[in-house]
Amino acid sequence: MKAGAVDYLTKPIDCAHLIAAVDEALRLDAAEREERALRNLIRKRLATLTFRERQVMEQVTRGKLNKQIAVQLGIGEKTVKVHRARVMSKMIVDSVPELVQLAARVGIANEIPSTEGWALPAQQA
Repeated sequence: MKAGAVDYLTKPIDCAHLIAAVDEALRLDAAEREERALRNLIRKRLATLTFRERQVMEQVTRGKLNKQIAVQLGIGEKTVKVHRARVMSKMIVDSVPELVQLAARVGIANEIPSTEGWALPAQQA
């Protein structure tokens, strides 16, 4: 089962059980092929990004604001907006959550956003 077997059949083989196992194996294979094709498509889109667009994309998927990205990369906020728009266009997404899902699907890990500079609310007595 660990090597990818779908089911274990014993002799004498029950035809209904065999057909069900083959159907399940075909369904799983189709789903895996579809997922692999989607990941390859996402990787091709990622390959069209410039180095700077990739940097901006990684920061956007981590939840950073344009202003924060600009400071971190040492570029203007308007420049970040231009790169961000190009990323959205090249990745063919309409929203940041879609971009995050695509990034996660190909294994681009999101770090936990930094809480540096955040004020925690005072506890009630």
